[in-house]
Amino acid sequence: MDARVTDGVEGWLAQNRDALWNDYLDLVRIPSVSAKPDHAQHVRRAAEWVAERCRRIGLEHVEIWQEGGQPAVYADWLHAEGAPTIVIYAHFDVQPPEPLELWTTPPFEPTVRQGRVYARGASDDKAGLFISLAALEAWMRTEGRLPCNVRVFYEGEEEIGSPSLAAILAKHRGRLTGDLVLSADGGMLFEDRPDVSVSTRGIAKLEATLRTAAKDLHSGSFGGAIANATLLLARLVATLHHEDGRVAVAGFYDGVRETTERDRAELAAVPFDETAFFRDIGALGIWGEPDRSVLEKIWLRPTLEINGLWGGYQGAGSKTVLPCEAHVKITCRLVAGQDPARIAALVEAHLRAHCPKLATLEVTSPGGGAGAYEIAADHPALAAIEAVLEGVYGVKPFRSRLGGTLPLCALFKSELGLDTIPMAFSTGDEDYHAPNEFFRVASFDRGLTAWARVFPALARL
Repeated sequence: MDARVTDGVEGWLAQNRDALWNDYLDLVRIPSVSAKPDHAQHVRRAAEWVAERCRRIGLEHVEIWQEGGQPAVYADWLHAEGAPTIVIYAHFDVQPPEPLELWTTPPFEPTVRQGRVYARGASDDKAGLFISLAALEAWMRTEGRLPCNVRVFYEGEEEIGSPSLAAILAKHRGRLTGDLVLSADGGMLFEDRPDVSVSTRGIAKLEATLRTAAKDLHSGSFGGAIANATLLLARLVATLHHEDGRVAVAGFYDGVRETTERDRAELAAVPFDETAFFRDIGALGIWGEPDRSVLEKIWLRPTLEINGLWGGYQGAGSKTVLPCEAHVKITCRLVAGQDPARIAALVEAHLRAHCPKLATLEVTSPGGGAGAYEIAADHPALAAIEAVLEGVYGVKPFRSRLGGTLPLCALFKSELGLDTIPMAFSTGDEDYHAPNEFFRVASFDRGLTAWARVFPALARL
């Protein structure tokens, strides 16, 4: 690709940068919380916003797909004869903003402070989605065409585990064929040192309710004779781990490969400051499987986490109640060799086997499970993307792994045979699922440049 052409594309981005930034903020303002049924209209509005943007920039066959869940947007441009086809992925749904009282400014009123824009979804994943669209627009406005064929697939339920993604792929399989998935979802470790992720962990989800009586009871009249549901559930949940942090569920680690010397060498090459890691998040020390490093634990090993545990009175002041039921939400991050459905079944079996005799237990799996994913280390697109990032940042990227889950990765691989590489410019400190989520303004500009350059780089593969 002629460097003059790329310069023209980047020049257009520079000239229109302020307008692009304002459009990005308009997308962020839409409260597209997929986990809340009463926000379905907002998720739909975000889908329509994205679809209209696709039409405006000259993409073709723009459609909104919906298969029993939240909507997804599809569009394509397929006129680069002989060039590869890249499927671009991102999501426009966001996490719930609660607890609202911990936000410095309202979560859906994007506010710029000290080089950061604060809002729910500002980082995860509306920045990545919009940057990919802006780069496509720059090529279409300046050249009237793209260097490679492109299909875009932007979904609206990633934050709830993409439960209808399999149905969408089954129905529209022929519309999502290609050579590579380039994900605008994901992130990097550092703001000034690029990395490319080569794997993601999978996920399994469960919820359980423990009951000890037909109704809440007076703690003075019944306490000491009737079991307290919150106490029994706390004891039950405590059986899920050994004292040293290892998961105690029988069969949980079956099929998990042991960390190799090559794995350890790759981890050692990551510029990771363990002391700063603990300091920045305010943690008092390392937890989990003994004799393993932090990066090994969060990238290469499976976990079982308690995401919520509650029961009884939660309001201000005192209420002398003996709760009749208590609840827990559990997720497991999975690695290669673990099947989400099997892990969920093993955890359920453990809970039932250890449930106290004075209680009954109801266990449900809310769906949205996903397998782990890993791309081959010698995949040619990795080197191409790394070269683009080195040109933007001025420093050679290193290879990383995502401790989180991108449900599409394993599903696109198993159903369509497509490998996925994340190219997103969020960083791990941006509080994506917490109050005061933010995205760096500098990352917006770097992202625009990198996405403008990646299309010709991949076209040469």
